[in-house]
Order: sequence, then structure tokens, then C-alpha cells
Amino acid sequence: MSNNITITFPDGNTKSVEKGLSGFDLANQISKSLAKESVAIQIDGKICDLSLELNQDCKVVIIKRENEEALDIIRHDCAHVMAEAVQSLFPGTQVTIGPSIENGFYYDFARKEPFTLSDLPKIEKKMHEIINRGEKFTREVWSRDEAINFFKEKGEEYKVELIKDLDSDEEITIYKQGEWLDLCRGPHMISTKQIGKGFKLMKVAGAYWRGDSNNTMLTRIYGTAWRNEKELENHLQQIEEAEKRDHRKLGKEMDLFHFQEEAPGAVFWHPKGWKLFQSLINYMRNRQDKAGYVETNTPDMMDKSLWETSGHWDKFSDMMFRTEAKDDKIYAIKPMNCPGAVEIFKQGLKSYRDLPFLLAEFGKVHRYEPSGALHGLMRVRAFTQDDAHIFCTEDQITEESKIVCDLILSIYKDFGFNDVRIKFSDRPEKRVGEDAVWDKAEKALMQAMEATGLEYTLNPGEGAFYGPKLEFVLRDAIGRDWQCGTLQVDLNLPGRLGATYIAEDGQKKVPVMLHRALFGSLERFTGILIEHYAGHLPLWLSPSQIVVATITSESDKYAVDVKEQLIENGLRADADIRNEKIGYKIREHSNAKIPVILAVGKKEAEEKTVSVRRLGSQNTTVVKLDALINDLKTESLSPIN
Repeated sequence: MSNNITITFPDGNTKSVEKGLSGFDLANQISKSLAKESVAIQIDGKICDLSLELNQDCKVVIIKRENEEALDIIRHDCAHVMAEAVQSLFPGTQVTIGPSIENGFYYDFARKEPFTLSDLPKIEKKMHEIINRGEKFTREVWSRDEAINFFKEKGEEYKVELIKDLDSDEEITIYKQGEWLDLCRGPHMISTKQIGKGFKLMKVAGAYWRGDSNNTMLTRIYGTAWRNEKELENHLQQIEEAEKRDHRKLGKEMDLFHFQEEAPGAVFWHPKGWKLFQSLINYMRNRQDKAGYVETNTPDMMDKSLWETSGHWDKFSDMMFRTEAKDDKIYAIKPMNCPGAVEIFKQGLKSYRDLPFLLAEFGKVHRYEPSGALHGLMRVRAFTQDDAHIFCTEDQITEESKIVCDLILSIYKDFGFNDVRIKFSDRPEKRVGEDAVWDKAEKALMQAMEATGLEYTLNPGEGAFYGPKLEFVLRDAIGRDWQCGTLQVDLNLPGRLGATYIAEDGQKKVPVMLHRALFGSLERFTGILIEHYAGHLPLWLSPSQIVVATITSESDKYAVDVKEQLIENGLRADADIRNEKIGYKIREHSNAKIPVILAVGKKEAEEKTVSVRRLGSQNTTVVKLDALINDLKTESLSPIN
């Protein structure tokens, strides 16, 4: 019997190696530089430790530090080092769960006295010491009883609970770094030395054990980790810039909206904010009208039975607000607009000639989000979706999907988003419908995606519970990604709710339903816009475009006259004739992000001119009022005009 196995690399090349060779040794055989740069190995699609022995034919990918997959491992290793540092500095502290997350990592700790920000520099210093020691990460498999007894003797009650909750056939793996160890599935790098210096502890927060408010409150320490110090510096700069752009801060300065405890996750729109919100709706309504959609509106509250039939009650009920009426009926406030759209489609007989049938709705939906997850306009409980539902035949899926993709990308371009990524999300674990139906839906959407010629990445298991979807991810001015628009193929819901059309052969058939959102949540998109532009909204979007500010009281009448002329020409303008210094007025209106400030005094009134100051500029120019009005009218035109 041969003692060799065949290794297949991503480029299709193969290599015969001795059975039992480790991933690190394999990398070293290829080149010493590759071994030095390697942090892990992917074996048949699963990322593993480099120390793992290769004992059968397999496909491998050597994960280098520069690869995107390396970041999760670096962050996970960093979390373990942080946990060791904490237990070294604060004996008696229990470590619980510590995963890698987007941009970093965290660990939850059980300690009588919660950690504070002042503790973080000490912990960081200890982490650097541990990393510099270059302790090797080693993986061990323990029996269940051995693991339980070990952690019980250490007083690690949370680890004991975790082990007891594991499936009886699940392997218990322990990772050590020197003398310190933790329960962990891995993978990890070869040694702590590989983590490097590109990390920083960021904040502390409270967190309930296992996310349950009935459980003990723990202290969570968050950190960020990167491949090197330069990446860390860039990330910290981005955070600093993001804080300046925070839509909650800017929303207050611009007097757009507020939140309060009596309505958690719901927006109180101020007049200027509501103007901005309506500008977005008007823009989208115009685009949809031109694209052949007809607008509808469906009830906010519907009987539980409809949600049971649609499948939402079974798969989504924990996110639904509900109420019981005096007649003992249970109603749900809609978390989605889809069932209502199907009910409209069902009214009257439809034939294949009526398809595609395009129904749009600016529907207000409500979903229960945990209070800790709420975040200004970005994460709310009550929001407006620019939903549309396209009822079509299976043969029309490709063409209609192409049209939607073109529409979405063109809309984002109008708002200054030119860097858009598309993700293809297939069936989730929690779903409705038969696998055969899912096969058909996924194939149809994939064919449509291929037909567009657009680039996309796979996002496995992240589809809606009723069908696969495309996610459109915008990259903003400071490099952050925001998932906004979606396109979903649904071969389940129309049939569940009894929607049919008369096919060409005279038989009743169930239509395909394409779910489509462009902005997604209008509230969230508004927040993204504010942060993308740092409050400096384009003139056509700005709720308050121009302020006419007087230099002296002698020009009050002229200021009001200028304001009225601007309004007559379709511009949004106000006059500031308060008895305040012009410098004070300019600072105040600049802070409120007014795009154009016109200063007028006695001279401007006599010459019918204005002194123009643009937001973000220290310069002023004196121009004739008529010429300025013409320029501003052109500048303020919406992209759809």
C-alpha cells in the first residue's frame, strides 16, 4: 500500500506527498518564504491549523497573512491572548466566549468588579509581552469528563456549562498557548508571535451571558486587530472620521430628527428631516413610474392567519409586534409588505398577457430589534421600505432581474455611490419550501446574474427564508460597506397564498414573485447619505438649500425680497434677519450644513447683488442676484429632471 497521498492546489496542479505531512511542512516544501508567510491551511474547504497532518487525498489552499481569510484567525488568536492577559492581571476572572467579529474581536468576562477603560492599557501591555514570548498554539482533544473536571476545579463554571451543552458526539478541543488554555474549535496560527503589533483594545460594555437578559451580566472587552500597524492606523483613522460623520450628531446639528425612550427604534422626523425623507420618496416614485411600476398601499395590521399561511408566523414571529383585539383575534403589525402585495395581485383575473405585473409600495414595517442593537437611523424598529413585487413567468425571471439590476445601479450612481458590490445569497438553514423548488429558484437567479455580466460574490446560507437573493452593497466615502438593495426570487409565497394567472394554454399557473428593494430602508438610507456626505448634501437633496443673512438691519427688506424670489424659482430658502453679527450667523448656518449662505447689506441691496458663501469654503463672491438664481436653479435639479 502506497504511503503517499495526492494534494490538489487551486490552480489544478497536484503534488504527491508522504501521508502524515503537516500543512506547515507542505508549505515549506513548496518554498521557505511561503511557509514563513502562511498562517493556516484550507483542506477541502475547511480552514485548519498548519500543524494538522494530511492523511488522505485532498484539495488544499495555503492561507497567507495577506489573504482576507487570515484576518479572522489573527483576531481569534488576539482574543485568546487578551483572555490570558486578563486572567494573569486579574486572578479569579472567568473567561466565557471570545469570537472574532467584523474588524476585531471580543471576550466576555465574569468578574465581581466590571472592567473599565482605565484597565485597557494594562491589558494591552500584557498582551504585547505574551505575543513577544512567541508561545506555540497547540491543539489537544480531551474527553468530556476530563474537560468538565478540569474547568470545574478552576472555578470556570461558564466553561463547564458550555461543555455540557455540546452534542454528545462533538469532539472537545482545547487550545494551549504556553501554560494558558481555553476551550476552542480553532483554528489558530503557529505561535502568538504571528499576531504582530497591529491590534488595540477599544472599549468595554456589559453583555448578558448568552445574550439572555435573565442571565448574569458580564463585562465584554472589544478589540480591533489587523495584519500590521499600518492597517490598524488606517482603521483608527476611519473610526475617527466616522465619528465626525455620525448621522446622529449631524442629524441634531441639522435639526433633522430625534429619538426618545417612549418610542424606541422609531424616528421623530423634524420638518427639515421630513423634507429630506420626502425628497427621497419623490425621487424613487418618479424612477418607478418611468420603469412601469404602479404604486399601492397595504394595511399596517393584518390577522395572524394570513401570516401563518405565508410562513412568516413560523419563521419570523419572534420579530413581529402583535396585538389582541376585543374580539379575541390576534393581529400582527406587518414586518414585511410581501403578503399584502400578493393579496392585491389576487384581485381580479390575471392572464399571462398581464405579466410582468409590477406593484410598488412605500410600506411602513415594524420588526422587534433588541434594544441593544438599535442605532440611530441605521437600526430601527419602525421603517419604510421602497418595496416592489414583480409577478412574472419563469421565462421572464432573467430579463426582469437584469432590468432591476440596471435600475438599482443607476439609482445609486445618482446619489454618488459608484462602488457597488453584489452578493449572491442562497438557501438558509431556516426556510420554507421544498429543496426542488429552491434548486429551481437558485438556478434561475444565477442565470439572471450571469446574463447581466456583472461581477458578484457568493454569500452562502444568507438567502431569505422563502428564496435566494442578490444583495447590493454600497461603499461610502470613507470605505465602509452598507448593504441596501435586494432582489429575491420567490417560488414559494405566491403558491402558499393562492395567487394564480391564466397561462397561454388556458391553465391556471402560480406566478413567480420577485421581491425588490432599491434603497431598502429609507430611514437607513437617509442615515447612510448623511454620513457619506458628512452632512454636505447635494443642493437638490438638501432640505434647506439657501439662507439669506443680513449684515445690517438696513437690508432686512432686501433679504426678504431675495428669499421670496428664490422660492418663486423653486428653491428652498429662508431669511435670517435677526439682530446678530454676520459672523455668528454664518457659523450657525454652516454648522447646520446649509449649502449656500447669501450675505446682504446696504451695498448689496442698492446694487441688487448678493455675497455668496458655499458650505466648507472660506471664500465669498459677489454676484448679481438674477445670475445666481439661474445658476442655483440648474444646480438644484434632481437627476431625474
